[in-house]
Amino acid sequence: MSQPAPAAVAAIPCIAVDDEPLALGLVCSFIEQTPLLKLVGRYASAVAALRALHEQPEVKLLFLDIKMPDLSGLELARVLQGGGQRVIFTTAFNQYALEGFRVDALDYLLKPFNYEEFLRAALKARAFFEAKLPVAPAAAVPASPAPPPAEDHIYLKVEYQLVRVMLADILYVEGLKDYVKVHLASQPRPLLSLTSLRSMEEKLPAGRFMRIHRSYIVGLDHVAAVGRGTLQVKAETLPVSDGYREAVDAFFARWK
Repeated sequence: MSQPAPAAVAAIPCIAVDDEPLALGLVCSFIEQTPLLKLVGRYASAVAALRALHEQPEVKLLFLDIKMPDLSGLELARVLQGGGQRVIFTTAFNQYALEGFRVDALDYLLKPFNYEEFLRAALKARAFFEAKLPVAPAAAVPASPAPPPAEDHIYLKVEYQLVRVMLADILYVEGLKDYVKVHLASQPRPLLSLTSLRSMEEKLPAGRFMRIHRSYIVGLDHVAAVGRGTLQVKAETLPVSDGYREAVDAFFARWK
């Protein structure tokens, strides 16, 4: 007998919050052209959004800017934490990424982002809410072995084939212009893949990997030492750039 299938989720009621009119208009436009989302409100401040949420308890998802006057997006997310709503942050500042995931954000869109990146975040939200729904019985089918969990690996295009790479094997990723080098613990020679470092950052789970430089993403489980503006991964010493230093320092503060 097969496992029960998850019920389908209806269009997710959501609101957009941003104090910049152009940014707010763009997010609302993206929401309105996405069938799996339903825009029920747009707000220029977190205070107005919080007031509206008391009047619209059906809202499940917020596309939320971070730097806003009076009440920041992070502060609003902390107020909502533990409730039924979830947040996707939309911000121009990458230094808040770590704090964003500490308040259970589903995703973190760094401005300027395009519709493809927005849609990927929306699909994450749908998957989250579908997982929360009760399962419906499925028709009996021949039993088959369960596939390995998707979060344990990714696929990379290497030369003319797709190569499966285990997440636990990735030491760090190095960006080269149009390519990335993926350095692995299991082999001395890195994999060379035709993709961008930004795309790799989106594929890799934030809890296990961190962007530390415009050219580097590190596997956090492989960091052997933390220096002043550097991280040591095996025999390599990798630089931490100023734009990412606050998030890196906050993550490794528990080592002190």
